[in-house]
Amino acid sequence: MIDLYYAPTPNTWKASIMLEECGLPYRVIPVDILAGDQKKPDFLAINPNGRIPAIVDHNTPEGPLAVFESGAILIYLAEKTGRFLAPSGRARFDALGWLMWQMGGLGPIAGQAHHFRRYAPAGNDYSADRFVTETTRLYGVLDERLRTNEWLAGADYSIADMACWGWVWYHRMHGQNLDDFPAVARWFPAMAERPAVQRGRLLGIEDQPEEIRVRTQGPYYGANGPAPGAD
Repeated sequence: MIDLYYAPTPNTWKASIMLEECGLPYRVIPVDILAGDQKKPDFLAINPNGRIPAIVDHNTPEGPLAVFESGAILIYLAEKTGRFLAPSGRARFDALGWLMWQMGGLGPIAGQAHHFRRYAPAGNDYSADRFVTETTRLYGVLDERLRTNEWLAGADYSIADMACWGWVWYHRMHGQNLDDFPAVARWFPAMAERPAVQRGRLLGIEDQPEEIRVRTQGPYYGANGPAPGAD
């Protein structure tokens, strides 16, 4: 059994989608990030950085194994199951490269764009513009890759797609319009239609505050018309 420490965010969706795709047995341990549960000693013993997601795999030869950082969780589960990451060669390193690109670029930069557009006090226009501009560049990099490849690692769906997809779900909050990125607009609903992706995205949503439920359940992919809570 795997314990998944979880609240619905783009980073935790990586883990929940991967667990669903692999069909691994797991149980959800909710983490109330608004109440600061991720900073409590019990959780810091699992992830010293105090961030979600984290997992504990109870079925290993060494006993319970904690894995933190969403990219590390994806790699761990891929190697545990032999799925969604090629064992060698170009496809493996393409998947790992795009995973690291998301971890170091798309996630942090889009997250800052979201923050400065939605939560920062007045007078932060320079910061908002800077991060939105860089997010636009990153969406362009993603679009260029997908113009000539069905999936980020090439012909096969992989952990790289799982890593990027949840962030693109919130493209409106990043100040982006998928009409400007036709290859991303093709890739995004193709992944959204996968049953495991749908289950992973909606995991635990019934226990969340209304604002989070609206954002997570709302029509965030496809047409770029108004969506509740999107701006």
